[in-house]
Amino acid sequence: MAGIQIAHDAWVLVGDGEKALVFRNEGDEKFPNLQVIQIMENENPLTKEQGSDEPGRRNDGPGPQKSAMEPTDWHTIEKHRFAKDMAAALYKAAHKGRYSKLVVVAPPMTLGDLRKEFHKEVKDRVVAEFDKTLTGHPPSEIEKILTKA
Repeated sequence: MAGIQIAHDAWVLVGDGEKALVFRNEGDEKFPNLQVIQIMENENPLTKEQGSDEPGRRNDGPGPQKSAMEPTDWHTIEKHRFAKDMAAALYKAAHKGRYSKLVVVAPPMTLGDLRKEFHKEVKDRVVAEFDKTLTGHPPSEIEKILTKA
């Protein structure tokens, strides 16, 4: 299977709900050389560390019966918010003309959030997407995974 072609000077966003790495390809399509140009981190503690309220209860009708409500998952909400931050940072860079091609690498949930949040100016620059979590890998490993994908 042919891998993703990453053009020279193309940007590669490798992100998830807690960390994002933005690379520039200093190499070419055959031999990419990803260099980190920006790191974004989001401090996102577990839900139990972010809120202490018990889930709410609601009255089911005229009788005394009550039902529990689903507890708020603050951790997941923060992951969705971080995708908005990533999209905003890419929009600012696109608006300034800092890149012309973008490869997006993120797990499925984050990739979906990014697609919703990307401005048209960013969407027009996306040349490839890859749904995988690679934020914990070193750049050389990311290069290998993307070119073999």
